Amino acid sequence: MNSQSVTGIEERFALAQSVAREAGKLALDYFKRRDTLIIETKRDLQDVVSVADREVEELIRSRFGEAYDTDGILGEEYGLEQGVSGYTWVVDPIDGTSPFVNGMPNWCVSIALLHEGIPVVGVIYAPCFDELYAARRGNGATLNGKPLTVDPTRTIQNAVTGFGANSHVTPASVGKIVEGILEAGGNFVRNGSGALMLAYVASGRLVGYYEPYMHAWDCLAGYCLVKEAGGWYHPFPAEGERLTKGAPVLAAAPGAIDDLKKIAGL
Repeated sequence: MNSQSVTGIEERFALAQSVAREAGKLALDYFKRRDTLIIETKRDLQDVVSVADREVEELIRSRFGEAYDTDGILGEEYGLEQGVSGYTWVVDPIDGTSPFVNGMPNWCVSIALLHEGIPVVGVIYAPCFDELYAARRGNGATLNGKPLTVDPTRTIQNAVTGFGANSHVTPASVGKIVEGILEAGGNFVRNGSGALMLAYVASGRLVGYYEPYMHAWDCLAGYCLVKEAGGWYHPFPAEGERLTKGAPVLAAAPGAIDDLKKIAGL
């Protein structure tokens, strides 16, 4: 698919960046007064949500709804609204809510745009660092306007790998991931935001990222960024209701693909 032939993608890309910054500003305001937030739990005591998540998503939904009322939108907090334009926005208002509510800067606003199931726009904004990662299919990826290209000489052995886990993943599986990375001669980090760690793969800070179970709103923007920076990703099922379910997520620079696929069993 040639992104140039898809009507309206450039305008939507510009809007996504503007909305990400606006949403990030609202989220950062909540972050600075997070002690006043009422924190609720979802699946377990580690899976948290606050009014900040909901209000930021409401802002994002309203902006896209005003501009493109025939587009679909899927958000972590309010689910899927089907559209008829062929476009679907996929949004995580605050990815890394746990770091957010605990006063750590590792969180972001993640906005992806799907066209016929393919991520054609990926925008991730990390307000605490004022870093805007942006990619449009066929036009590369940038960080605050500077082009991003993954380094083909980087491997698991000479760089750092990111991984993630949640209550869908068994403790034994987490142990196997850590063991696999270390046995391959690598090192690892986990910062609490899968979307941000995928952006770090695109920017070369990490050589790869793996999470056994992740949702579309956490990964699709990062996938677009990684692809446009010259990396690779394991496809995410985006057909119909499968878009709302979790799946394995793996993205890597070329030199780490084989090792990470082996560790992930993919």
